[in-house]
Amino acid sequence: MTEWRFIDSGPSTATMNMAVDEALARFVREGKSPPVLRVYEWTGPSVTIGCFQKMDSINLSYCAETEIPIVRRVTGGRAVLHDQELTYSFSAPTGNGPFADGLINSYKKISRAFCRAISMFGISPEARTVRIPEAGTVRNPLCFHSASFAEITIENRKIVGSAQKRWRDGLLQQGSIPYSFDEEKTKRVFDIRGPVKLGERMTGLKELLPGLDIGRFREAVKVSFQEVFQTTLVPSSLSREEHLLARELENLRYLSQAWNLQR
Repeated sequence: MTEWRFIDSGPSTATMNMAVDEALARFVREGKSPPVLRVYEWTGPSVTIGCFQKMDSINLSYCAETEIPIVRRVTGGRAVLHDQELTYSFSAPTGNGPFADGLINSYKKISRAFCRAISMFGISPEARTVRIPEAGTVRNPLCFHSASFAEITIENRKIVGSAQKRWRDGLLQQGSIPYSFDEEKTKRVFDIRGPVKLGERMTGLKELLPGLDIGRFREAVKVSFQEVFQTTLVPSSLSREEHLLARELENLRYLSQAWNLQR
């Protein structure tokens, strides 16, 4: 049985969270680390936007007034308001092994692990194989307002949103699993107006499981990855070299307005 790494991080800033994820992916791609699953949280409400997303989809003035940082991810997809949630990143090589057969199949395999983790608590999630179309005709900038390929829903409401970046030699998938969501704040951040009811398209785990033990859920995610991928997840932390690279990436990329506001 193979061994992968499992990093259970405490809360960190938006810029450092994105930098750490990219640093881990780079070490995996270079063969300096086995695949690594990282779960983490945020020091406060934060917005991440997809690599190719335009900034005009975000209410910049509201975010500035409420001190909500906005950071551009290296992964694609749409914007996410991170707050009370479990966030994950997963990095693995793509040259061979279980993730060598393309983006969609990789999504499906990773989704299977999260479906298993959620189902351990007595609810039945579904990994979508087709996109759920948005209501109305206006394309919504919010990731959780629609479910894409192999993302996870419960009764047609999205519960896990993910985005993946693939290189020739590796992948980085980042995802968000809300415990709850603030509908009013979400509408303000994404400047969503009119009679849109976000609760009809998205939900949080604690709304479905009010007594959810967060520690147990984090452990369930670890166990499910081990079962789905027939591996052992070894508790780990950032190496000195990974930490230094993360600091470098934070300064050069994620703290840079030229990167975050480029579109």
